[in-house]
Amino acid sequence: MSTCPEKGCFYKNVFIMEAINVGELKANFSEILKKVQSGEEIGILYGRRKKIVAKLVPGISAKKRRRKVGIWDKKGIVKFKANFKMTEEELLGI
Repeated sequence: MSTCPEKGCFYKNVFIMEAINVGELKANFSEILKKVQSGEEIGILYGRRKKIVAKLVPGISAKKRRRKVGIWDKKGIVKFKANFKMTEEELLGI
C-alpha cells in the first residue's frame, strides 16, 4: 500500500500516516480493517489528483467513552402536580 508523501500527510488538520486509493481499498479491505482496528488512521485517495476525500478511523469503544452520570444533578427542578397522569404510550409517543 502506498503511504502519504514524506511519511505522512494532513487531512483536515489531522495527521494521517497512510493513504490508499479506492482500488487498493477494494482489493485489501479486510487487511485494511485490521490495521484500523489496531489503531491506525488511513486516508482514502480519490480522483486524478489523488486527493484525500475520507479517512478510516477506529471506532470508539464503550470503555473509552463513558457516560457521565448526573450531569444535570442539582441544576434544575422537576415538579409534577398531584393530579398528573400519563400513560406509557403517551410518554413514548405511540
